[in-house]
Amino acid sequence: MLGFGNVLLSDDGAGVKLVEWLRSELGGDAANFVDGGTLSFSLLAYVESTDSMLVIDAADLDSAPGTIHFFEGDAMDRFLASVRRRTVHEVGLIDLLDMARLQDCLPSRRALLCIQPHCIEWSETLSAPVAQALPAAARQAKAVLQRWRIA
Repeated sequence: MLGFGNVLLSDDGAGVKLVEWLRSELGGDAANFVDGGTLSFSLLAYVESTDSMLVIDAADLDSAPGTIHFFEGDAMDRFLASVRRRTVHEVGLIDLLDMARLQDCLPSRRALLCIQPHCIEWSETLSAPVAQALPAAARQAKAVLQRWRIA
């Protein structure tokens, strides 16, 4: 599970904060929890070595703040390939997935869980709408992990 974002930019850090929350709630044995920060190609080894990858990030999807969007498999690929950039981390994620695809190591189970930000300004605190969305996002992430574990 990869959480992306900058925790110093309010809602941009939602992905990292949610991954931290899930790690503390589920324990380290439930999944491999990775703070991807603002993304780096150093994550390629992680992407290539897993068959299941859930990415969590803030993304502008023209929705109400705190709205959760979920993209899985090909839907994730189509979303990331869309013309309009919606998250500052997308280009790096697209590149990482393309490099894994070229190495024939693309995770067969992959999904992207996005939360619509309200505020991306200097602050270590999430906005109220995004903070209120975290429990629902955590439930959705746990359901995905459970479904993948069963599959």
